[in-house]
Amino acid sequence: MDQILNKVGSYWIGQKANNEIDSVGDDINSLSTSIEGGAKWLVNKLKGKMQKPLPELLKEYDMAVGIFPRDATNYEFNEETGKLIVYIPSICEVGYRDKSVLRLSTTVTGYLEKGKLSDIEGMKTKVMIWVKVTCISADGGKLHFTAGMKKTRPRDAYEILRDGFSVDKF
Repeated sequence: MDQILNKVGSYWIGQKANNEIDSVGDDINSLSTSIEGGAKWLVNKLKGKMQKPLPELLKEYDMAVGIFPRDATNYEFNEETGKLIVYIPSICEVGYRDKSVLRLSTTVTGYLEKGKLSDIEGMKTKVMIWVKVTCISADGGKLHFTAGMKKTRPRDAYEILRDGFSVDKF
């Protein structure tokens, strides 16, 4: 428990040093709403709420479960705003059955809604050169990638979780 609290405290201080908590209520619900970011998952655990696995969340929102590498297990999701932050252990590339490749930073953010992940930061794909992916939308058996231009790929290529391979830079 001490290790978890140390990691949460370090993350929270590093990421949220500019955010000041004005006051913390007596009950755990006001604590849950006051704390943002990395510490919120701890509060949910204390309250007995378990975070569902990332592939399950993606499936619930009609997205292909393999758009993130298998080791991307830590994430934050705000159901009210749709903001999704996915943490990946190291910068990596993931290759898919259709010969496409995604390069992911250690933090990928975007807004998740039914069938769409938009305003993406931290993801690139190779289209002659590496191009920033800004949106992925699902339409039946297709995934539409917006990366400078819109590219449609077969969805089934992204339905299997795959390992990412470490690379030196994003």
